[in-house]
Amino acid sequence: MQNHPTVSAHRPQPVQPISASELRGLCLEAGADDVGFVALDRAELEPERQEILRLFPSTRTLICFLCRMNVEPVRSLARNAANQEFHSTGDEVNQVARRIVRKLAERGIRSMNPPMAFPMEMDRFPGKVWSISLKPLAVAAGLGRIGIHRNLIHPRFGNFVLIGCILLAQEVDSQGTALDYNPCLECKLCVAACPVGAISPDGRFDFGSCYTHNYREFMGGFTDWVENIAASGSATGYRQKVEDSESASMWQSLSYGANYKAAYCLAVCPAGEDVIGPFLADRANFLGEVVRPLQRKVENVYVRADSDAEAYAKKRFPHKKIRRVQSGLRPTTLANFLSALAHVFQPGQAGNLQATYHFCFYGAESGEYTIVIENQAVRLEAGLLGACNLRVRTDSQAWIRFVRKEWSLARLLLTGKLRLKGNPRWLVAFGRCFPS
Repeated sequence: MQNHPTVSAHRPQPVQPISASELRGLCLEAGADDVGFVALDRAELEPERQEILRLFPSTRTLICFLCRMNVEPVRSLARNAANQEFHSTGDEVNQVARRIVRKLAERGIRSMNPPMAFPMEMDRFPGKVWSISLKPLAVAAGLGRIGIHRNLIHPRFGNFVLIGCILLAQEVDSQGTALDYNPCLECKLCVAACPVGAISPDGRFDFGSCYTHNYREFMGGFTDWVENIAASGSATGYRQKVEDSESASMWQSLSYGANYKAAYCLAVCPAGEDVIGPFLADRANFLGEVVRPLQRKVENVYVRADSDAEAYAKKRFPHKKIRRVQSGLRPTTLANFLSALAHVFQPGQAGNLQATYHFCFYGAESGEYTIVIENQAVRLEAGLLGACNLRVRTDSQAWIRFVRKEWSLARLLLTGKLRLKGNPRWLVAFGRCFPS
């Protein structure tokens, strides 16, 4: 092999050290609008460290950078303008990352650029399909803080940014640190604009309702659409379930990139030095020009049946058309079910329920868990703790089929796959808190 032309021509490139200031300049030259660095051993990266090393075992530092979106398209009443801006900026993030990796390679420095968002690892759906959680990384790098709407807010650019990252096989001589203040103004305009009430004034966030509406043409929503086709039986049956405009919208998403249905929380946010001017100059005009058109827009709102989002939309936006759909967050494993509980829990449906449940799972996946619902919140604990209102012993696979509406409660009971100790009404009350 030593005589092979490629081997003979190879000249090992010495790795050139790079300082944080040099690296920052390289990233900005490649098109990033801001950049920060975080060492792999930082405590903030603990939840992501294993996945980072799976992606690129040589990682020592993470580069986190931002690309700005144009503000006015995102605020447009036309979804095509907003979604074009999302997709265009997302493509820009990926191209900037590629340019940075190429420039580093020319210096003999190894690095790897995971996608900003899609494509993702869909074989893990509905679990964690994204490679790295970018928002916590951006916070650790000092590029902003998370606002009440759960989006990153940069101190200058506001929330009109998309995040990218690069895994670097080298240490950097200085790092970013989290901002000592939150650029979020807590003005609650995101609360007022959200069509499904996913953002609460008290800071709670209903992930399930946001996902069901805004991501209607992504992942789980697409699955629900396909199942509508399968269940329709005929063209007429399909048209009774799906409007022509919805079919056309799904085609557009499949052809040109999936469209977000709302993202109004981003649109109305006035935070950020470069963004706040119109809001401070004339708040009444800002509300009339930016917020109210989105509130008044006549559009489909996608909700789970008997969910908090359905109740909110009917009361707050009676002119919008309610469309009941499946959430798309159906679990495939017991681990999926348990991890999703907090995301799909509905405080409004829980009402005054104060109950403790002991779940004993056996079969392919086993374990004992305590689920407590009180004060319109849910808590999951490992083990059987304290007294319970209802004890549930069930085969894990059968339970997942029940949650996915593939098996009925009667079938579970008749086959002996589910045994209850306590009043079955407690199980009915449990189900109301997690509408699918």
